[in-house]
Amino acid sequence: MREGSGRILKGVGGFYYVEAGGRVYECRARGIFRKEKTTPAVGDLARISMEEDGTGAVEEILPRKNRLVRPPVANLDQLVVVASVCDPAPNLLVIDKVIAAAEYHGIAPVVAASKTDLESAARLEEIYTKAGIPFVAVSSQTGEGVEALRELLRGKITAFTGNSGVGKSSLLNRIDPRLGLETAEISRKLGRGRHTTRHVELFPLEGGGYVADTPGFSSVDLERGTLILKGELPGCFREFAPYLGQCRFPSCSHTCEKGCAVLGAVREGRIAVSRHENYCAMVEEVKEIKEWQRKGIV
Repeated sequence: MREGSGRILKGVGGFYYVEAGGRVYECRARGIFRKEKTTPAVGDLARISMEEDGTGAVEEILPRKNRLVRPPVANLDQLVVVASVCDPAPNLLVIDKVIAAAEYHGIAPVVAASKTDLESAARLEEIYTKAGIPFVAVSSQTGEGVEALRELLRGKITAFTGNSGVGKSSLLNRIDPRLGLETAEISRKLGRGRHTTRHVELFPLEGGGYVADTPGFSSVDLERGTLILKGELPGCFREFAPYLGQCRFPSCSHTCEKGCAVLGAVREGRIAVSRHENYCAMVEEVKEIKEWQRKGIV
C-alpha cells in the first residue's frame, strides 16, 4: 500500500473514483468522515491510500476553495451560465441570480449565449461585457464561438448551468465529442426521462481541464443552495465595485438613496439598467432575512 493525492472524479454508492498519478482508483471513505459529518465531494482534492489492484481509501479531504450544495461539487474554477437568445427567451433575473451565487462562492462566471444561429446575442453581450463578465456567443449548429469557449475551459474545472432547453448538452458535445452526453431530444426519442444519470461526474477535456456533468443542474439549484444576505449582495455585482464606499450615506443600499454612486453610474450608462433592477429585486427578496436564519434556509 502507498499513499498519494488525487482528485475525486465521481462518487456512486459509497465508492469514490479518484484520479491519482494518471490512474483512477476505486476508494471507500474512512469512517472518520461520518464522525465529522463530512462528505467527500466530486472535485475534492484528497489524500488517499492506494493498492496495486486499483482500490484504495480516501484518508483526508484537502482544503477546498469552494463547495456547492446543489449540485455537490467542490473546487470549481468557473461556472458557465448558458442562456439561449430565444426558445426559450433569456430570463435576465435568473441569469443575474446565478452569476451572483457564483461570485459569492468565489467561482468565476462566464455567460454563453446559445442558439445564435437563430437570433443575435447583441443585447446580452452588451449587458454582460459592460459588467466585466466574460461572454461568448455560441451555436451548436454552426460551431460559432465553440473554439473560444473551448479555450476558456482549458486547464480549469468548469460546471455548466442553465434552464432546460438552452442546449447545454449539445454545446458540451460540440466542445468535446468524446463526452457523448445525452441531449433532451435523444432522451425523448428513447422514451427516457430527462436525466438518465443521477451522479455528478468530472470529465477530462481533450485540451486539459475538466467539465462537471451535473444532470438536472439548473439555475434553480444554485439559487436554492445559496442564500446571499442583503449586505453581501453589492459585492456579488462586480461592476458595482468602483462605486462602493463613494455614496453619500455609509448605510446606502444602492437601491433608491440620494447621493448613491451606484445609481449615478446606472444613470450615466456605466452599469446596465437590467443588472441594477435585478439587484434591487434580489435585495427585496432577502431584506428581512437575518444571519441567524441562514442555516435553516440553505
